[in-house]
Amino acid sequence: MIDTNAAEILLVEDNPGDAELTIRALRKNNIANSIIHLKDGQQALDYLFGAGQYLGRDLNHKPKVILLDLKLPKLNGIEVLKEVKSNPLTSKIPIVALTSSKENPDIEQCYGLGVNSYIVKPIVIEDFIKVVADLGLYWVLHNQAPE
Repeated sequence: MIDTNAAEILLVEDNPGDAELTIRALRKNNIANSIIHLKDGQQALDYLFGAGQYLGRDLNHKPKVILLDLKLPKLNGIEVLKEVKSNPLTSKIPIVALTSSKENPDIEQCYGLGVNSYIVKPIVIEDFIKVVADLGLYWVLHNQAPE
């Protein structure tokens, strides 16, 4: 069983292929001992706020970074971003929008809501793997987050 309290990276991605590539890229580069993969926006909020199937989870254990797709079922990534950044318990968790959307309104809205970075998923698999590995290195190993 995965220890849901020890997530270093919270991956919120509904596309199984993109999720598998992301996890493989992180593992290949020895990044993150624990990655929690959630498939929709509601699961992400339940995990972060200890609701639903994550009821009773220790909320003091926060991920070092959230990799968030925008086009998600149930609640989209922008709704998740809004909830996370507006809550004092989670507002300091870095969020990277990792999405296929190059739309300027999405980019503007995400930065307006407090996203820490906005990355458009590269189409070429090798480029995608490199981008994810670089994200993991930066956010998990190099970034200094507040206590």
